[in-house]
Amino acid sequence: MNTVEKILAAKSGKSTVEPGEIVIADVDRLIMHDLSGYLTAGVFDKQPGATVKYPDRVVMVFDHHFSPPTEQQAKVLQFNRDWAHKHGIHLFDCGSGNIHHVLVRRGLVEPGMIVVGSDSHTPVHGTAGALAVALGNDSHAGTVLPYGKAWFKVPETVRIELAGTPRPGTSPRDIALWLVGQIGEGELNYASIEFTGPYVKQLGFWDRWLFPLLCVDLGAKCTFAEAAETGDPARVLRFEVGDVVPQVACPPTVGNLKAVGEVAGKPFGWAELGGHGGGRLEDIRVAAAVLRGRKVHPSVRFNIVPSSREVFAEAAQEGLVLALHEAGATWFPPSTGSNQAINMGAMAPGEAMISTHSRNFPGRNGSPEAEMYLASAATVAASAVAGVLTAEVGA
Repeated sequence: MNTVEKILAAKSGKSTVEPGEIVIADVDRLIMHDLSGYLTAGVFDKQPGATVKYPDRVVMVFDHHFSPPTEQQAKVLQFNRDWAHKHGIHLFDCGSGNIHHVLVRRGLVEPGMIVVGSDSHTPVHGTAGALAVALGNDSHAGTVLPYGKAWFKVPETVRIELAGTPRPGTSPRDIALWLVGQIGEGELNYASIEFTGPYVKQLGFWDRWLFPLLCVDLGAKCTFAEAAETGDPARVLRFEVGDVVPQVACPPTVGNLKAVGEVAGKPFGWAELGGHGGGRLEDIRVAAAVLRGRKVHPSVRFNIVPSSREVFAEAAQEGLVLALHEAGATWFPPSTGSNQAINMGAMAPGEAMISTHSRNFPGRNGSPEAEMYLASAATVAASAVAGVLTAEVGA
């Protein structure tokens, strides 16, 4: 059996499982942010005598409404606080960080776990060796909270092997975005993906993180980064990364990939490091290096959103907070940033943003007539200096 089959067999009390089989398995961790938690709790509370069977397995992180701008949004957070206290679950309040980064930083995800969450990027925890999948709020309310279980269809496994040495200036985020374009959005529907190969093996944890982050764009159910290569996958896809150049995902979807050079010169007013794939210490270091001796362009608002309190503390200790502040960037609390434009980053018609976020469909950050471009931290920072889209650090 391969990794996903071993985990599902162990958690469902079976000796073996096969692709296509339906199993009922124990859930080790349920994760919710403030929006999904509010919806899940509302459904759960309608069940007579409902109790959370394993409160220590449930985690809620406030990362969307991290600074509620309205009374209505403040009431959502207060409801969540009361509900979390009533049921004794883990609660990480405003300013703790991005939901997925908080879970990893606090040691709440371990290899071999089954992790479920409403957020579509929950499979990113495959980086830590967990079987992590996104489920609907009703599934959480109906089976996970009261019984600690969920049902799963055992997926087929697709192994993606990456080899080669990227060109100077091409980052793991560029490789990850490029892969979406090569494979195609939704082309690995309900698969379990194993990212491996010489290129993946030499990456650190937070750079490997960028590959399971692609799960939802490829249509997969779950992913692992450098999982033990056991069992025979249904398919093997091999890619050579040596010729990949810096990439940008253009509106309206993540799969609309172009080399940065093809869209260089595009003006925009917003730049941001943040989101599930951004705001890492690695990203902040890159931005500080790019802006050393330079200033943010007068026409650009450059927002930096640490992925966790730990990352902000590390950036402060390294002198990066002051350096980027003096270069003209604006720091925001550890959170999910302008994701869905709930607290920051809402754009008017005709405006554009370049960011490290994971989504760029119309209306994601304000007006559906605004544009979101996704790129690496180096491209975002270089563009913030130039005032137009570019990958040239000296631009």
